Amino acid sequence: MRVGLVLEGGAMRGMYTAGVLDTFLDHDVHVDVIVSVSAGACFGCNLFSKQRGRVLRYNQRFAGDPRNMGFRSLLTTGDIVNKNFAYYVIPTQYDVFDEEAFEAHGGEYWVTVTNVETGEAEYMQMHHLLGDIEMMRASASMPFCSRFVPIGDKKYLDGGIADSIPVRQALSMGLDKVIVVLTQPADYRKRPMNPALIKAFYHKYPNLCRTLMERHDRYNAQVEDVAQLEREGRIFVIRPHEALNIKRLEKDPAELARVHGIGLADGEARMAALKAYLNA
Repeated sequence: MRVGLVLEGGAMRGMYTAGVLDTFLDHDVHVDVIVSVSAGACFGCNLFSKQRGRVLRYNQRFAGDPRNMGFRSLLTTGDIVNKNFAYYVIPTQYDVFDEEAFEAHGGEYWVTVTNVETGEAEYMQMHHLLGDIEMMRASASMPFCSRFVPIGDKKYLDGGIADSIPVRQALSMGLDKVIVVLTQPADYRKRPMNPALIKAFYHKYPNLCRTLMERHDRYNAQVEDVAQLEREGRIFVIRPHEALNIKRLEKDPAELARVHGIGLADGEARMAALKAYLNA
């Protein structure tokens, strides 16, 4: 049986996802394929490397560090999350990512990106996490506060622009079971973005503009689709039981721990049902 896992993004709402995935490690929940987006891509890799608590640990230590993210990085580099420190220094020097364990897992790790020329989602498999880190960075490069990330001869931004919840991509991969971890409660619906802001930033990329303007409709349709698939028993969904109410770039260690704790609690609360779904 092949089990897939879909991870929504949401900047520091991803601390919720990290908490849920720590319960997967606690209960030996095995996943063969991960299809992730944005913060889900950045944090989900620790499930394959089996580094429980790492996401909370390094974010509590570095979220408030101006070398890591913030307006100083935005003004000096063009990226609100610092490319060098966040993606190359932290995982190799300060809180080392276990690349050997990641590769020994043997699973497939996919990240979702948005092609800025076509405005459509693409899905990239990371074979060597640190070697393919630009794929992850592209998936998590938030619009309006990140530069385009070049990979090959194409340019990319946050995968959540075009496919915030890539459950249909996961279902197309021939998986027997699919788990979905969301970072918004069931009643959340996205509102439209400001068209003037979109055009001011990306008028040279009409397809990207179109996708950004349609993003709320795409997202809300995906939420309905996920709910229907859940009712049909085709997927298993874990979502916050309450609004997380955390800033997108939260720096307060206590707030990070609070949201991580909600993820832990929800993961534990849903564990018996999850195991029943996987064993059915």
